[in-house]
Parts: sequence; structure tokens; C-alpha cells
Amino acid sequence: MPPVHLLLLKSLAVLWTLPNTLLGMLIGSIGLLTGGRVRFRDGCLEFWGGCVSWLLPRMPVRAVAMTLGHTILGLNVQFLDRAAAHERIHVRQYERWGPLFLLMYFGWSGWIWWRGGNPYLDNPFEVEAYRDAP
Repeated sequence: MPPVHLLLLKSLAVLWTLPNTLLGMLIGSIGLLTGGRVRFRDGCLEFWGGCVSWLLPRMPVRAVAMTLGHTILGLNVQFLDRAAAHERIHVRQYERWGPLFLLMYFGWSGWIWWRGGNPYLDNPFEVEAYRDAP
């Protein structure tokens, strides 16, 4: 069993990311009601199928997976497996920024777009995830 201080830190990280996790769980639950699936892996709920598979290709950036707190949405289980390392970096980013993450993410994307860059690939959160994912 991990030491108590590590359990406390993990509990605080889960609480800090809870608003975003709940949003992901809401989308994932609608996915379940429309034929999707869910699994628990590495401390995250992963949803795929149903309306989740319909939603992701219609996002501004055609994503095969997307992280919201400790929830990861994917087109299918194969894409979730392929994107696992990248998405786990986003989970750690959510644990760092908590409810501010989405504001920071979209704020950076807007700034980068305004400056003529690629709002997805040049976003520092994506740069870190692509750089650090094996």
C-alpha cells in the first residue's frame, strides 16, 4: 500500500480536477446510453463508442482521443490504447492546473492562432504531451 502522504496527494489531485472530470463523465455517460463502453485504467475512466465516437470527429481539431480531468474519451478502444501515453500527460497537466486547465488551454490556443501559429500543435500543453509521450 502506498504511503499515506501519497494517497492524500492523489486524493487532492482527484478533487482539484473534479469539475473537468465530471464534464468528461457526463459526456461519457451519454456515450454509454447511446451504445458506448467504459473501462477504468491507470486511475482514469476511458469512454468510447456511442455519441463519443460521433462527437470527437466533429471537434475543431479532429481528435482520436480527448482528456477531461481523469476522464478520457476516445473513438474506439484501439485509439485509446495508442494515445494512452499522450493522454496521461494531459491528465498530469489537469492535476497541475485543475479547473483552470481548459481556460489555459483555450487561452493559449487563441493567442497562438491570433499570432499566426497552429492553435493545436503549437499549444504548450500539446507540445509537452507530444514531446514526453514515448
